[in-house]
Amino acid sequence: MREAIALAKKAKKKGEVPIGAVVVCGGKIVGRGYNLRTRLQMATAHAEMRAIDRACKKLRSWRLPGAEIYVTLEPCPMCMGAILNARIDCVYFGAYEQKGRSLTDEIAQANLLNHKTVVVGGVLKEECAEVLTSFFTEMRAREKAGRK
Repeated sequence: MREAIALAKKAKKKGEVPIGAVVVCGGKIVGRGYNLRTRLQMATAHAEMRAIDRACKKLRSWRLPGAEIYVTLEPCPMCMGAILNARIDCVYFGAYEQKGRSLTDEIAQANLLNHKTVVVGGVLKEECAEVLTSFFTEMRAREKAGRK
C-alpha cells in the first residue's frame, strides 16, 4: 500500500486527484498506475485501470490470477469491473469513497463470473485519506484565492 500512496502523491504533484494503484503477483509488483484523467482527458485513465493494463502487458495475459491490487481509494464501479474481469484475487483499498458511489463489495459479491474477488477496505485508511483531503483542501484554497 505504501507504493500506491507514493503514486498518489506523484499524481497530486501533477495536479491530478491523488489516487495510486499497484498490482502484485507472486510477491512482485507487476503494474503501477496513478490517476491521469485530467492530463490525458480520458475517462478511463484511473489508477487501477493503468496498473491493470501494465500488469497484463508485463505478464502477457488479460487474466491475472494470483494477483492482488492495492489502491489508495475504494475503486469505482468501472475499475471494480476491470478487477473482476482480470480475475484479480484480492483488492485492498485504503480510504473509503465518502459519497457511497463505489459499491465495491456489492459488485464483488454480485459478480456473475466464475471468479470471486476478496475485498479488504480501510488499509492504512488515515494515510490514504490524508493525501486526498489535503489535495482537495489546497484546490479549494487556490480556487478561492483566484476568485478574489
